[in-house]
Amino acid sequence: MPARELQDQLNALREQLEQNPPLSEAERAELHELMQQIELKLELETKTQDASLADGVNLAVERFELEHPTLAGTLRNIGQALANMGI
Repeated sequence: MPARELQDQLNALREQLEQNPPLSEAERAELHELMQQIELKLELETKTQDASLADGVNLAVERFELEHPTLAGTLRNIGQALANMGI
């Protein structure tokens, strides 16, 4: 079930952020906003494509890839779960 998989990945990302990785307040806010957008999509259970959400996840992966590879890996999984859901 892709929605459950996505929720699991969001929970993993939330747990990683709770471990206080060395992120700026802006980076932390960006990730929290992205997570809220994804959770809203899950709540609505929409099947329409929203390129801006997928693009936001992909940009976050690129941004955190070098300095925070664990976060980037979780974000990649979120992006894949969104793609599997058709979002």
